[in-house]
Order: sequence, then structure tokens, then C-alpha cells
Amino acid sequence: MVGFDPGAQGAALSPEEAALAGSAAGMVTRALISPFDILKIRFQLQIERVSSQRPEGKYQGLFQASRCILSEEGLSAFWKGHIPAQLLSICFGAVQVEPELTPRSHTQKIPMTQSHIYIFVCVCVRLCVQFASFQFLTEVAHKSTPYDSQTAGVHFLCGGLSACSATVVCQPLDTLRTRFAAQGEPKVYRSLRHAVSTMCRSEGILAFYRGLIPTLTAVFPYAGLQFFSYNVFKNLLAPPPTSGSSGGNLRSLVCGSGAGIISKTLTYPFDLFKKRLQVGGFEAARVHFGQVRSYRGLVDCMVQIAKEEGVRGFFKGLSPSLVKAALSTGFTFFWYEVFLDVMRDLKQRRRATGLAR
Repeated sequence: MVGFDPGAQGAALSPEEAALAGSAAGMVTRALISPFDILKIRFQLQIERVSSQRPEGKYQGLFQASRCILSEEGLSAFWKGHIPAQLLSICFGAVQVEPELTPRSHTQKIPMTQSHIYIFVCVCVRLCVQFASFQFLTEVAHKSTPYDSQTAGVHFLCGGLSACSATVVCQPLDTLRTRFAAQGEPKVYRSLRHAVSTMCRSEGILAFYRGLIPTLTAVFPYAGLQFFSYNVFKNLLAPPPTSGSSGGNLRSLVCGSGAGIISKTLTYPFDLFKKRLQVGGFEAARVHFGQVRSYRGLVDCMVQIAKEEGVRGFFKGLSPSLVKAALSTGFTFFWYEVFLDVMRDLKQRRRATGLAR
């Protein structure tokens, strides 16, 4: 069960345990959905229409874009942008060295080394912070207010606030990830250290927080709707009391996928604005992809997109994003519930062993 469970008694989990389960769930999920994230970002940053019927830009659809990226940049291109997350791994003592971001030649393969495994762990810090905050906030809401921690409204509010806290912590890394995913060949940034030093020198520290306002504006309702929808779907699909708990993990996957699709569709334009703002000052690396634009802020970004690309421009990249959202949210809740069940079982066994002694 996601959030503070007042009926868990001795098996109730702490925010730290929720953070551990969230990190583990994110690590597994991240490895599965990264290619869809790359496709989504490429579509979002393309000024020209994304259409196979009326092709105007470099990318025209999911399959064409996948073939294009694979032939031009290799299979490893679908996992671009994860190296920035190693910065957080240093804070947790996971990585001591900074590997090369890219091979020396265009055709050389990137080996799946130990550092890549750390990458998958570290990109999940956002989920770690989010689930820990959510567990803490739902517990506070249950104990300090007259509301039940398992109601959909509490989940909406706590889910939105927990996501905002995670976003503020992870925004610099998200900006770096977006830039690495957006650059093609030849590359502007050779490594994480080079990217950080170049951005600090040429654009200043605030460059790492570009797009923060639209991100926070979008992430609160997005995460809130995720937890709200997941709660509603879980209650709707709850089995009769006599049927036991069979199929619980499958329900988590289905409910999480539905929650991801709903929340992503309703808040998608803000994600696009964020991506456009994050690559500001990075136009040189985008020239060979097609037209580039510079925006003075969120409002200017919205106005320019509306004038040049129409309302449909606000939803560029929605198709891979929905696939990614369904898989990402579904697997995140699925694995989160699995790891929570494992930790609860371990806790109950230890408690039973202690009582037996």
C-alpha cells in the first residue's frame, strides 16, 4: 500500500524504508523506459511538425525517429543523459571516478560497465526523495489532521508536495540530462565535468535551474494526479475480501499505468515548456536537427510556440511520452509495492522471532 498505512501496526514502514523501496523501483524502471524518454525529448525540441504524412523536420514519427537515432548514433544513444545522475552517486559514496560520456569515435561502442549500473541507481534519487517525502507527509496528515492518510484527496496533496521537493533537489541534474539527450554529433559536452564547467562559465549557476517554474507548475498536479488516480483505481479494482490478495501486483501495474497516462496527458504542455527552456543557450548543438529558437521566459515560450506551431505544438512528443508514462508509472508502482511487501515480510518475521525469544 502506497503512503502511511495506519492499519500496518508493527509492520508500518518509515520514510527511510519508503525511500529505499522507491530507489529500487526507480532503478529497475529506468532501465526499461529510457529509450522512450530520449524520443520524447527529441520530439519536444523539434520546431518543425512531427508528422509522417507531412514531413517537415528531422523526426517524423516513433519508428522513423528510432531508426534514425539508431543508424546515426548507435544503440547507446537511447540511454544518453544518464551520466549526470552520477553526481548524486558521489554524495552517497557510490562512484569515485568520472567516466567518459561518449566513445572517442562515432562507431565505437560504449561498454556496459559498473558505472552504468550506478547510473541506473542514481537517476532514481528523485523517486527516493519523492516516496520518502510522500510517506512522511501522509503520516503527518493522518496524525495531525482529521483526514485518513489513504483517501484520494490526501494522496493528491501529499503527492504534489513530495514531487516538488524532489524536483528542487534534482533540477540541476535534470537540466544536464536534457542537454546530453538533446545533443547529437559532434558533441558539445565531452563529459559531466566539461558540461558543468562550460555551463557555469558561459551561462552562470542559474542555467542549471532553467525551466524550474514551469517544472514546479506542472509537477505538482502531475504527481498529485498520479497518486490520486492510483488510489482511485486501486479502490475500484480492489478484490472482494474473500478472494485474498492474489493478483495484487498485477493490479498495481495496471493502476499505475492508467494513472501515468491520465496525469501525463493533462500536464504535458508544461513538460514541453520546461524542455525548451532547459536548452536555452545551447542552440549551437541543435542546429543540425532543424530550426532553433531562443525564449526569454515561460510566457514568451508559450506565445512563440502558439504562434509558430499552433496548439498541436504544445503536445509534440506526446505519443512516446504516453507510452513512457504508462510503462514508467506502472512499473514504478509495481516494483515499489513489491519491494514494500518484501520489507514488510522481513519486518514481521523479525518481530515474530523477537517475540518467540
